[in-house]
Amino acid sequence: MPETPSPLLPPPAEVLGVRRIRLVEVPAPRLTAEERRERDRTWATMVLANPTLFDGPVVACAGTSWPRPGELHVFWSRVTYRHYALRQVMSSTAPTASLAVSVLQPTDDGRLLIGRMSPATAAPGRWQPPGGSVEPPPDGDRLDLAALRRNAVRELSEETGVSAGPGELALWAVTRGRYGSIGVLFLAPPLPEPVLRERFGAVAPPERELVELAFVRSPTDLPGLPGPHADYLAPVLHRFTRQQGRPQG
Repeated sequence: MPETPSPLLPPPAEVLGVRRIRLVEVPAPRLTAEERRERDRTWATMVLANPTLFDGPVVACAGTSWPRPGELHVFWSRVTYRHYALRQVMSSTAPTASLAVSVLQPTDDGRLLIGRMSPATAAPGRWQPPGGSVEPPPDGDRLDLAALRRNAVRELSEETGVSAGPGELALWAVTRGRYGSIGVLFLAPPLPEPVLRERFGAVAPPERELVELAFVRSPTDLPGLPGPHADYLAPVLHRFTRQQGRPQG
């Protein structure tokens, strides 16, 4: 009999196959006056606890649909990071799903690079693949799959020092996690571990969000890493391991 998840824990993230993604801009969520006050109060408290938080522009996921198998439509809005403070406002009913990109960077022997987030980030100490939130395009420009690839290329370079062209990143899957957040995953060409460590070492420490690297083969490697890991990491490793045709341990 399958184990029933604890109601005190968020459900595990899903990893879904996708062949095509269409992105559609919609207006930002309308907030009540009380929601705006509580959002700003909560954000101010978060900044006091972590002064490095920055209220910059970001793309929020307003909803999704699957018109046919393998085709995902993402409805997105322009917000700033303080919008996600509403996740801590129990009375709020506003959607707070995010849209992010991640890059699966394999080694030439079939492991995946993951990194530990800096204490100065919004997820201190968390292990995850290189990636981050999607930034909105300038007014008049489109947010499409090509733009997501460019976001992913930039995140990979900034966090690991690995340079890849957008055409080298293959759409691999999407994740759907807590709050309904969507993560778009791209697969990069494999590189030897020594090359990846060398390029990571060349990134100036003040400029990188990842402070440590690890190379993992399957979900069984995760308990050996100190600290939390992204909720989608184990399901991603399950899928990656299956595709590689290896036992999962």
